[in-house]
Order: sequence, then structure tokens, then C-alpha cells
Amino acid sequence: MPTPTSIAQLAASAHELAGLTFADLAQQLQQPVPADFSRHKGWGGMLIELALGASAGSKPEPDFPHLGVELKTLPISATGQPLETTFVCVAPMTDASQQTWQNSALRKKLAHVLWVPVLAEKALSPAQRQIGSPFLWRPSQAQEQALQQDWQELTDLLALGQVQQISAHLGEYLQLRPKAANGKIRTQAIGEHGQTVMAQPKGFYLRTCFTSWILRQQFAPN
Repeated sequence: MPTPTSIAQLAASAHELAGLTFADLAQQLQQPVPADFSRHKGWGGMLIELALGASAGSKPEPDFPHLGVELKTLPISATGQPLETTFVCVAPMTDASQQTWQNSALRKKLAHVLWVPVLAEKALSPAQRQIGSPFLWRPSQAQEQALQQDWQELTDLLALGQVQQISAHLGEYLQLRPKAANGKIRTQAIGEHGQTVMAQPKGFYLRTCFTSWILRQQFAPN
């Protein structure tokens, strides 16, 4: 699909997806539908990217760089609750001390997001998953402050060489977790004495409590 040239055009295209199953959308785009997600974990997100003309791919910039808008699919339950954490971006493993919240990749990614909720109960096959009502979102002042606080605490640990002390339990709304194709992959990081060490690559993920906050803000503002 062509890349949208305005936010209004992107919003209109996203609105047209509401109510479609992945089977419906795949048929429109002439794409095969996997029987399950065992080898196709990101298939649904890539299908929506294709439908909306996202262009950034895996680059450290928003999916629609010319619009400054990131695209995020959000698997939800039948009651509208997020079913999993949301990956945002990779963490700075060797230059964390040079990072500030203002210039961070995470802040840039979350400055303006097109959220696409997807009904994704485990009993549903990829074909049966259904797209909800997409919406554009910018973080409120309270949400940005909450993210900044978690980001700063986690990034400080990376900068101070405490990579081995980081666990998914840290952070109220944001967490750092391994982000690699498998657990054997290692990358350079900073050790506690400033030396270079090898560690699992890590990524920033939004906890479900934060995406629940976003959904309440959008669909139950009162």
C-alpha cells in the first residue's frame, strides 16, 4: 500500500481496518495466512504495517518517519485488557551514559503512536483475530513523567555497569528485558568497572498496566 502523506490520511486508512479479521485483511492484500504463530510471531503486525504503508521497518525511528508516528499493534482480550507487554525499542548497551530522556529513542518512538488493538484471545487462530478501533495517541504529561522516571532508573543501571542486576521486575510502567532471536546472542555492554563485557541485548517494553492506562484514557475518558 502507498505510504500515507498526512496524519489525516493515515487515520482514515486505519479507521477502515476496524472490524476486519486478519483473514479479511490478508485476502485484501493477497497475503498467505499462517496456521499458527509458532514461526510467525510478528505476522499480524507486519500485515497491518503493509496495509497502512509503514516504511521505517526496524530502523530506530517512527514507522512513519515523515509523519513522526509510530505504529503499535496491541493484543487485547475480549474484555479489552492488554494481553502482553509492548516492545518499544532496543536499549543503549554501551553508550547509556550519553543518553538523555529528551534525545532517547524511546521518547521519540512514543511521542505519537497509532495504536491498533487486536482481539487476540489464545483460542483464536491467526485468521480469526479481529482488528479493533485504531486511534492516535500522544502521552499526557503524567504519562511522560512516569515513563521518564522508569527510563532514567533503568538507563542509569546500564550506564553504571549494573547490567547483570537488571531484571524484568524493575520499573513501574517500563521494563528492560532480553531482546534477541535466542538466549545465546550476546552484545557489548559496560561492566561495573567500566570495562567492556558481553551481555544479552535488552529492549524496553511497556508493561500492560501502562497500555491499560492508554486504553482507559481513550475508551473510558470519564
